[in-house]
Amino acid sequence: MEFKYDVIVIGAGHAGCEAAAAAANLGSRTCLITMDMNKIGQMSCNPAVGGIAKGQIVREIDALGGYMGLVTDKTAIQFRILNRSKGPAMWSPRAQCDRNKFIWAWREILENTPNLHIWQDTVCELLVENGEVTGLTTLWGVTFRAKCVVLTAGTFLNGLMHVGRTMLPGGRMAEPASYRLTESIARHGIAYGRMKTGTPVRIDGRSVHYEDMDIQDGENDFHKFSFMDNGVRHLKQLPCWTCFTNGEVHRVLREGLPDSPLFNGQIQSIGPRYCPSIETKIVTFPDKEQHQLFLEPEGETTQELYLNGFSSSLPLDIQIEALKKIPAFRDLVIYRPGYAIEYDFFDPTQLKHTLETKKIKNLFFAGQVNGTTGYEEAAGQGIIAGINAHINCHGGEPFTLARDEAYIGVLIDDLVTKGVDEPYRMFTSRAEYRILLRMDDADMRLTERAWKLGLAKDDRYELLKSKREAVTSIIEFARNYSMKPALINPVLEQLGTTPLRQGCKLVDLINRPQVTLENMAEHVSVFRRELDKITDRKKEIIEAAEILIKYEGYIGRERIIADKLARLESIKIKGRFDYNSIQSLSTEARQKLVRVDPETIAQASRIPGVSPSDINVLLVLCGR
Repeated sequence: MEFKYDVIVIGAGHAGCEAAAAAANLGSRTCLITMDMNKIGQMSCNPAVGGIAKGQIVREIDALGGYMGLVTDKTAIQFRILNRSKGPAMWSPRAQCDRNKFIWAWREILENTPNLHIWQDTVCELLVENGEVTGLTTLWGVTFRAKCVVLTAGTFLNGLMHVGRTMLPGGRMAEPASYRLTESIARHGIAYGRMKTGTPVRIDGRSVHYEDMDIQDGENDFHKFSFMDNGVRHLKQLPCWTCFTNGEVHRVLREGLPDSPLFNGQIQSIGPRYCPSIETKIVTFPDKEQHQLFLEPEGETTQELYLNGFSSSLPLDIQIEALKKIPAFRDLVIYRPGYAIEYDFFDPTQLKHTLETKKIKNLFFAGQVNGTTGYEEAAGQGIIAGINAHINCHGGEPFTLARDEAYIGVLIDDLVTKGVDEPYRMFTSRAEYRILLRMDDADMRLTERAWKLGLAKDDRYELLKSKREAVTSIIEFARNYSMKPALINPVLEQLGTTPLRQGCKLVDLINRPQVTLENMAEHVSVFRRELDKITDRKKEIIEAAEILIKYEGYIGRERIIADKLARLESIKIKGRFDYNSIQSLSTEARQKLVRVDPETIAQASRIPGVSPSDINVLLVLCGR
C-alpha cells in the first residue's frame, strides 16, 4: 500500500507535534507517524515545561502560533517565574504539568487539525532519489511518498537503556527502539554519533515522609505561557518539595560505582554536563556534603512522583539503598528505577538554518536527533522545521530567526554553526542579546512575522495590535505627564525614595527602582484613569510598558550593537570561495569553513576556530 503527502513527520514528541501542526496549519497535507498514539507529546523525563531560557523558547513558540504554551497552561499543576530577583531579561516561566493530561491535550489538538493525519507505525527506511528525499517505508510494509520529510525521532534511534550492568534496547522505558533508520540515512553521507541522557527513579508518594521535607508552592498571579490564554488555572495547583542528600547517601553511591555504566566503560557516548547524574555529581564534586533534590508530582491525581536531581543508571538496589538514607525516604517504595539511555544523533553542522539537511534535499531534522536535550529546544526546532518543510513544498522565502530575534534563533545558529560536543541545552548566557529576548515581548518580536506567514491567525494578531497600542499609550502618557513635587513627595518618601526638588515627567520617576506604574496609579488619579482604559490583559500590558520604560537605555544600546553586527549578516559568502585555496587563512579556519560552509560573514565569525584575522581576510576578498 502507498500513501502520498506533502510533508511527513517521523516521531510525535515535542518537536514532531509542533512540526506537524505548523506544516498542516500552513496548508500542507501532512502525516505524523508515531510508534504509539497514546504517547504523543510524552514527557520522557521531568513532567515540566520551561525553566531558565527554556521558558522564553516556549513563549516564542506560542508567539509564532505553536501549541506548547497552550497545552502547558491547560495541564499545569504548578506555575512559577524563576529568577525574579534578577532583571526581566532573566525571568523565566516554568510549569509542572500533569503528564497524562499533557498527552491527551496534544492529541486532541492534532486529531482536530485540518490537513493532518496520524499513522501508528515504525519507520525503517528513508527513500532518496538523486539526492532528494521522496518518502519512506515502515515495518508494516507501507510506503509513504512525500515532498518533504521531517525526522524527530528523539532518543529512539538504536536506543539502548542501562540500569547497572543490565542493558535493554528501547527508546524509552517499556517502549521499543527504532532500528535501520539511522543506517538508511547515513548511507547518503550524513554523519552520526552517539549521545547519552538519563532519568531518575519514580517514587510512590504514599511512602514519602513529607514532614521531613520543605514545601515549595507555586505562584498564582497573571503569568501564563500562552499569550492567548484567558488566565484561568485549569487544574488543581499542587506543591513540590525539596530535600538534600547526605554523607551516607554518597557513601552508598560510591560503593556502587564499580557497577555504574558511566564509570565501568559500559557507556561510551557523550552525556549532558548541565544535567548530570547523581553518580557524576559525587565524583565531580567529592567534597560537596549534600546535593539538593526536588520531589515533583507527575499529575493532578496520581501518587507517582519525580525526583529531580537524582538521575541515575546505578543498579536498582543501590538506588533504593542510597535513597533510604534520606529521612523523607526511609520507607521508600518506587514505581521504577532511574536509567540511562544511549541513542543516535546527527551532526547538526550538516544542516541549513532552516533545519534542512545539506546533503539530502527536503529532509529536515529537529529535536534530540540534532544533539539537543530538552522538550523546549526540541519544540522550537520542530516549529521551524515544519514551517520550512511547508515552504519547500509550496514555495516562498526560507523562514529563519536571527540571534537578536529569538532564543530559537540562537539555538539553531549555535547548532548549525558550532555543532555539539555534548547534549545542547539552552541558557540565557548563550544569548548575547538577552535584553532583547525577554519572556514578556516574544509576541512583539515574532507574532507579526508569523501572521504574515499565515501561521499566526487573525485573532492572535489582533491581540498583539491591541497590546502594542495600549503599551505605547501608557509610555506616551508617562513621557508627557508632569509630576509636581508638592503632590508626589509624600508618596515618594513613603516608598523610600528621594523627594523631588523640582517637577519632572512621570517617566523619570518610573525609572526609580522603588517606583512602579501601579503604585503611581494609586496616588495619581489621572494616571489611574489612563490605566483603567485597559480592560483586557491589564497586568500583562502594564508589566510590558514598565519594562520598556525602566530598561529603555539598555534595550537601546543592545539594539544598536545588534544592528551593527547585522550588517555582517548581509554579506553572503556561501559558495563564493574555495577555502582550501586561500592560504592567508589559518589551517583550522580553512578546515572549519569547508565543513560548515557558512551562509554569511557573520555566521563565519561565530565558528569556533575562525579568528578575527580570518574574518578580515574574507572581508578583504569580498571587497569590504
